[in-house]
Amino acid sequence: MSETKKIVLASNNEGKVREINVMLTGHDLQVISQSEFSVPEIEETGLTFIENALLKARNAAQYTGLPVIADDSGIEIPALHGQPGIYSARYAGMGASDEANLYKLIEEIKKLPEERRQARFVCLMVFLRHAEDPAPLIAEGIWNGIAVTDPKGKNGFGYDPMFYVPTHQCTSAELPPDVKNSISHRGQALQKLIAQLNVAYP
Repeated sequence: MSETKKIVLASNNEGKVREINVMLTGHDLQVISQSEFSVPEIEETGLTFIENALLKARNAAQYTGLPVIADDSGIEIPALHGQPGIYSARYAGMGASDEANLYKLIEEIKKLPEERRQARFVCLMVFLRHAEDPAPLIAEGIWNGIAVTDPKGKNGFGYDPMFYVPTHQCTSAELPPDVKNSISHRGQALQKLIAQLNVAYP
């Protein structure tokens, strides 16, 4: 792919747009936020990450007529039966800020003994050529860590400050962006998706 291919990202999260574009450097692909096309948000009524990713992707493709990447991601705490999971972005209520969600989860984590504070970030990412695409490309990334109650770091967004990465002995929000992108759930899913795109659209 010699000419840069523009793909809509079915998200209004500028942090996510920035992060994905950095990861796409050198791949002749550029994602543009759906906010540039005034795509209305769609209600995430799915019960799984993949269902919600496909809902968002089809919605953005319908409004823009362009190829779309969408992801649904969140943090899961096994000791909390996988919560907040698909509700990560609205854990503290609809329209809640990243900070409100973060501190609500910290309060829940404080109730758990330290040996039960395992956490994992999950990302399901899909690519649709158009709104009626019957064969979306699908990729998954999983990043294991530990939930901590003392948030640290200014990089990243969302739950990054409370997600401790044992292999690097710091939180996700303390990692340099290039390191985070190489090991994160979203980075894993995007690399798998790019590999599929390179085969499907050489």
